[in-house]
Amino acid sequence: MKFFVLLAHLTASTIFGVATAENFTQPVLWQDLADTDLIRHGDAFYYSASTMHFSPGAPILRSYDLVNWEYFSHSVPSLNFSNSRFDLQGGNEYNAGIYASTLKYRKSTATFYWIGCIQGTGKTYIYTSPDIAGPWKQTSVISNYCYYDCGLLIDDDDSMYVSYGLWVADGSTAKIWVAELTSDGLQNKKVQVVFNTTSAIGYVEGTRFYKKDGKYYILLTNPGVGSGEIILKSSGGPMGPYDSWHRVLQNNGNPVSGAGNPYQGAFVDTAAGDWWYVAFVNRYPGGRIPVVAPITWDKDAWPNVQFASGNKWGSTYTYPLQKHLVKSITGTDNFNSTSLGPQYEWNHNPDNSKWSVGQGLVLQTSTQTDDFFMAKNTLSHRILGPKSSCTIRLDYSSMIDGDRAGLAVFRYDAAFISVLKSGSTTAVQMVDSLLMTNSNGWKTSNKGTVIASQNISGGAVWLRINADVSVTPSTATFAYSVDGKSFTNLGQTHKMADGAVFFMGDRYGVFNMGTKSLGGKVVVDSFTITS
Repeated sequence: MKFFVLLAHLTASTIFGVATAENFTQPVLWQDLADTDLIRHGDAFYYSASTMHFSPGAPILRSYDLVNWEYFSHSVPSLNFSNSRFDLQGGNEYNAGIYASTLKYRKSTATFYWIGCIQGTGKTYIYTSPDIAGPWKQTSVISNYCYYDCGLLIDDDDSMYVSYGLWVADGSTAKIWVAELTSDGLQNKKVQVVFNTTSAIGYVEGTRFYKKDGKYYILLTNPGVGSGEIILKSSGGPMGPYDSWHRVLQNNGNPVSGAGNPYQGAFVDTAAGDWWYVAFVNRYPGGRIPVVAPITWDKDAWPNVQFASGNKWGSTYTYPLQKHLVKSITGTDNFNSTSLGPQYEWNHNPDNSKWSVGQGLVLQTSTQTDDFFMAKNTLSHRILGPKSSCTIRLDYSSMIDGDRAGLAVFRYDAAFISVLKSGSTTAVQMVDSLLMTNSNGWKTSNKGTVIASQNISGGAVWLRINADVSVTPSTATFAYSVDGKSFTNLGQTHKMADGAVFFMGDRYGVFNMGTKSLGGKVVVDSFTITS
């Protein structure tokens, strides 16, 4: 099965018979993978990202060259946070859950740690595993501290520290804290404020914690000055005082056309001692997509991005290491494995009794609802930019009256192409204008309007969405086929909302909901991504 992605555009040249260095072009991944943390372990790099309300959470991607990445595993197997809304029971947790978290390896115990404060609970959760591929388990809950936007440091003496930010009531400033953990790395030992932001700096968050050449640093994002980035340096130990700071970024260019400035993210070093910075840029509704640049350290021990001409983040750089291709996202998944690939995540926790893989993806109806946003067991896959298509083959022969199943493009707004079973009639329909609004929590304000409908028969249909997130507004179009060869467009062009308030990018989603009763099912026996 093919499943992940090379999105870097690769170039090489030869001058007088000698191969020159190969370059990559930004972004290295055109997918929504924000709040980056990075580690190097062995000959591989691992990348952790936010997932908010999607389950499993905190995906881990792997690379050998910092440019070509593949989905590898998840640090959080399910959103098991003692909150039924993560199961779409009694409400929802859209835009809550897993924000900026941290991933590190502790050599002394041969253990990987993931730490994050879960929005919607206010508690910090710690997951551990002896193998980064898993299985990961929830090892500890710190109930009385929210390590918001945290970064983990494991010091040379094996002690463990977590940096994190805390909002001040007026929302314009913040304090930065450092917590020392207990010797097992599972509980809070002590905390103290190490930095109070100033009016010259503005609001800060998104911490990452480093030690280099005996000096301690906390990297902070500074969105108050327009996607900026500063780094603090301690004149003492890991608990401070952090009494000097340096600006790393401030509106330094647009390495991806149509996107914002690079910010946030994480540093990592190579085995040869070179440093690189993986930040991200906003390109909604495609999401927050990663860009890479080299770092140098000056004589005063401050890190600086190697900008291109005009003091701007480059749209292309030389490969950090020898190019190493990985698994490709483009291709077809027939769901014939014993488990889902790590490129997929459910919209909230699924009802695991109502789905299976091995002989296609079997989706039984799990929720009696006509509200797509509240239907359980919607399986999602990140939009692949700048343009991509997603096609599924849907066996609808076991649907019952009132069932609706299909393929969606969704965020807080949505549209889909679906099969509706109504009595003895089966129709393929394009539905647009689904919408949630954020007023004291995300709530459905529009369940959608049927734009076009066409009766079908035969028991199976191919459904397709073509998405373009390189234009404004970004668009999606819909088509179906009864033979898998000839496709017919259906409905209208869906214009994706591009607001940043939801944080996440658009996704493709496969769903099945019973609007009248439960008991029906569908089988998705192919899921194809092309770019």
